[in-house]
Amino acid sequence: MSESAPSLKRSGRVAALSIGALGIVYGDIGTSPLYAIRESFVAQDIAVVEETVLGVLSLIFWSLVIVISLKYLLVVMRADNEGEGGILALVALVAPRQQTQTGRRWVLIMVGLFGTALLYGDGMITPAISVLSAVEGIHVATPALEHFVIPISIFILIGLFLIQRRGTGMVGQIFGPIMIVWFLTLALLGIGPILSHPGVFAALNPIHGARFFADNGFKGFLALGSVFLVVTGSEALYADMGHFGRRPIQFTWYGLVFPALVLTYFGQGAFLIGEPDAVINPFYLMAPSWAVWPLVIIATIATVIASQALISGAFSLTTQAVQLGYLPRIRIFHTSASESGQVYIPAVNWVLMVAAIGLVIGFGSSSALAAAYGIAVSTTMVITTVLILVVMRERWSWSLPAAVALAGALLVVDLAYFASNLFKIPDGGWFPILIAALIFTAMTTWKKGRQLLARRLHEDSLTLERFIASVSKGEVIRVPGTAVYMFSRPGVTPPALLANLRHNEMLHERVVVLSVLTVTEPRVPVSGRATVWPLGRGFFQVVLRFGFMEEPDVPKALRGIIGGDLRFDPSDTFWVLGRETVLATKRPGMMIWREKLFALMARNASLPSRYFHLPPDRSIEIGIHVEI
Repeated sequence: MSESAPSLKRSGRVAALSIGALGIVYGDIGTSPLYAIRESFVAQDIAVVEETVLGVLSLIFWSLVIVISLKYLLVVMRADNEGEGGILALVALVAPRQQTQTGRRWVLIMVGLFGTALLYGDGMITPAISVLSAVEGIHVATPALEHFVIPISIFILIGLFLIQRRGTGMVGQIFGPIMIVWFLTLALLGIGPILSHPGVFAALNPIHGARFFADNGFKGFLALGSVFLVVTGSEALYADMGHFGRRPIQFTWYGLVFPALVLTYFGQGAFLIGEPDAVINPFYLMAPSWAVWPLVIIATIATVIASQALISGAFSLTTQAVQLGYLPRIRIFHTSASESGQVYIPAVNWVLMVAAIGLVIGFGSSSALAAAYGIAVSTTMVITTVLILVVMRERWSWSLPAAVALAGALLVVDLAYFASNLFKIPDGGWFPILIAALIFTAMTTWKKGRQLLARRLHEDSLTLERFIASVSKGEVIRVPGTAVYMFSRPGVTPPALLANLRHNEMLHERVVVLSVLTVTEPRVPVSGRATVWPLGRGFFQVVLRFGFMEEPDVPKALRGIIGGDLRFDPSDTFWVLGRETVLATKRPGMMIWREKLFALMARNASLPSRYFHLPPDRSIEIGIHVEI
């Protein structure tokens, strides 16, 4: 009995995480049936006849199998960085910090960063198109209420973003059971039409997909950009892996999500074979008339949930970007005591909300937004495949033929989707590309600016060894207590320490020079957290290491190592930080506009004392002007 208790506990935890994953991870993929079939025909004016229906269904089925079941769930999700997923975690795997980032490795980093930036654009579009597509069911239920679609959609979006502060875990617990009902509803809706036209399962034969391209030519190729809508949540699925883990996500896909999607897509196809005119909204029109209003309500709830996948993914990616040094410090709230990957970032939340509302107002319908949807995810999928090829070779030690064969086959599919989505750029696809370009510029500017700032500080740097030697020779007043000076470069005298000595002409009896380093692993075990070097004359060098998904609580980490050579009273400790004021100049470095952008980002970064959880009443910042 006692031996089975841990097993039952683990099973219960997997079940709870699986329900939560339904509410977060599969919302986007699970609400694509609202518009994917419609857009596959309407966007390119494809004739709705049995052969074209079977062709579209074949493309949808094999897209789900190849992209979700094979690529992401069986291959890409194996490339987790100690449980964390997402394209930045993948970049950390293929380009560790300890390696020199030059040549091909530098290109991989830049490509991965651009893929990350693209996901923010989709994080803005997903809530808008998902909610609009559901609320548009009002057209079918009561055409007279059509002019309320946009106001209702905006109201729902505001509510969605307001509840984000409750945390991903709480949101998942609320949304998970609802999504179970949603996927069961999808399955039930599809079963009726399938029973009336069981021949629709002929679409399982990929030959129908090939015939679709042969019969429709270039229009058929462009329709692939709409078929792609069935897998647009795949990158968010990978990014959200850190919230729930690989096993719960795989379990829910094979056990519920995939069967339900196949039934509902094939059900819509069977319905269209008998009712071609219903292509304007096959999802709602195939439901009994009495069920339309209940369906609108549950679909609206499901699309609110669908938006959660990209929102949670944006939170995860932002956390990783901050910790890896691609974005300035920003307020991040950890919303779970047990799941370290569950975070909430107010600034990102409000930017996504404003953008989503703007898209609803600007585009006005889900069909118009569908033209903007897909280019970002299809581009990111290509980037993911390129990076996973490197992981196969360098991390998994696959042979070159095996790695190229699998990655090459996946890349052929990805490039087909990417090429078909390129034609959406004039009709709205420019929006996620514009957003990605802006974010990519900000990320690369911040990274380059920090490197340039470090170089400028290094020019006037003094080693700790020389500083201690010079202090020993002079008459420096030492006062009781401990001062902790934080500086990113171990072994170098912090500029704030030099400035304090120059102006106050005194030092504390114990001086701790503390460097906080972020490693490319998500979490660092407590045993490997800290390294202490006694330097003599009351000086200590301490290095704390945190993973890129960890909260850098510096006082807590220091309390765990007080003892032995390093002894001090935390209540009698002052924390001293340097606050660099960056001045853009014409010195060699970056273009002047990028230097000004970096200076602006530095001024608006979150206070380091707050970021590192330092006590505000015992923290001192010393300003330093640095020309870059």
